[in-house]
Amino acid sequence: MTSIPSPTSAPAVRSAVHPLDDLYRWHGRPLLGYEVVAPDSLPEPDRSLLVHERDMTRTLEQFHGGTLHLRVVGRRRDGDSYWRESVLELDGSNRPVEFGAIRIDLSRFAEPWRSQILEEHRPLGGILNASGLLYTSRPTAYLRFNPDPFITCALHLSESVVASGRQNALRDLQGNILAEIIEIIPPAHGVLP
Repeated sequence: MTSIPSPTSAPAVRSAVHPLDDLYRWHGRPLLGYEVVAPDSLPEPDRSLLVHERDMTRTLEQFHGGTLHLRVVGRRRDGDSYWRESVLELDGSNRPVEFGAIRIDLSRFAEPWRSQILEEHRPLGGILNASGLLYTSRPTAYLRFNPDPFITCALHLSESVVASGRQNALRDLQGNILAEIIEIIPPAHGVLP
């Protein structure tokens, strides 16, 4: 398994699919197949949707021409650490446009933003943008996945597709991690009607 240095100053090493690996381990699922790839090897439109330093919520809303809502399919909380597996869906059609596995540091969010995160209706990117909190979005790995039955079902994929994704870290301007995320987008040709 390929690993990358932790985005924190600690010497710990994170896997290229962290925090997805934590969530899979806690749910007793074997980790899905993946490989770390060069960003220029991603096909279009995946490359345009993933290779940037903007938040995915706004990027996907612009690409799909609509607003997004959150459908949570798994969660775990330990104090101020909050993990969730979720699908971003287009309002109106409920078409899935991203699967995300995220660990959020709730201690970095004041009210009412912390409560909105825990209400599980709006994507984190939408909450961050509404809050006015200044932050950076820095992808740390680009990935190609062989979706397992869990993600295949969550994204309404046909079984024989390969999906693109990235590992991303959102930080405040002091460098503190707000969230660590795995973002997986379905290929347009692999989504079932």
